[in-house]
Amino acid sequence: MTEPAPGVPPASASWTGQVGAPSRLLLLRHGQTDLSVQRRYSGHGDPELTELGSRQAAAAAARLAALPGIVAVLSSPLLRARQTAGAVAEATGAPLVVRDGLVETDFGAWEGLTFAEARDRDPELHAAWLGSEHVAPPGGESFGAVGRRIAAERAAVVEEFPGATVVLVSHVTPIKMLLRDALQGGPSILYRLHLDLAALSIVDFYSDGGASVRLVNDTSHHPAA
Repeated sequence: MTEPAPGVPPASASWTGQVGAPSRLLLLRHGQTDLSVQRRYSGHGDPELTELGSRQAAAAAARLAALPGIVAVLSSPLLRARQTAGAVAEATGAPLVVRDGLVETDFGAWEGLTFAEARDRDPELHAAWLGSEHVAPPGGESFGAVGRRIAAERAAVVEEFPGATVVLVSHVTPIKMLLRDALQGGPSILYRLHLDLAALSIVDFYSDGGASVRLVNDTSHHPAA
């Protein structure tokens, strides 16, 4: 998808019937951590960014600094997101606000495990979890619960920042939920949508409930590994 030119009104509004300026959410996934390198479930655990992750955050921050009108940087409370958001806030000059609602899924007892390790530990539960967003990991949070949390957070952000541009620094599941809501997609989109580390997506949310997805998983700003 092509990123819109800064300051250009959304063309979609003219043919969808939506009126007024949308709240533009610049959705940024945090940079690399050791758990992401090892492809382990990383939920409420709190690893810091790797050296590459810090460079990814800096590169994303430089890109966002070139966009005008960013009024706030909203971040998950987890360290990897706050480190990424801090780079963005410093580059853009926008205030950094930590919002607990943007936190990643709680993977419970599967935190830090690989897919295979979680499957071997709880084979029946793991299979059920893959088949239903209403099933939670042991001691964790279902994707359905995450979806409800993110929907409430998105509504609060749109109400608080009407017609404004804000950066949301979060994690895979929350960003997928925001994209799913905007696209009015079903549960399968969580498993079919790929989001890279430090990738940028852009969604316009209108006060009447309408939405326009304008960019998904853009990594053109990534530094060389």
